[in-house]
Amino acid sequence: MQELGNAINESLSDSDRIAEAIGEIKRSGYDVFLVLEATIGFNKRTDDEDEESGEAPTTYDAATRLKWTSQDHKFLKALKISAEDR
Repeated sequence: MQELGNAINESLSDSDRIAEAIGEIKRSGYDVFLVLEATIGFNKRTDDEDEESGEAPTTYDAATRLKWTSQDHKFLKALKISAEDR
């Protein structure tokens, strides 16, 4: 879990696009802070599940679907995160 957090942090820190956007905001006279929240879930698979489906079990629930605005899509795209409908 720690390694995943480090990888996400490193990819954000190394992003030229994010650095440029933050630099532009700072040049406009604003202080910038970025807080991202990620929820990461883990499900332990049993040997039976691995053999039956060949895929990891999903915890997707249609009742928890979010409505994305165009701003949400632009932000995720800037972070190179896909927000495809399933």
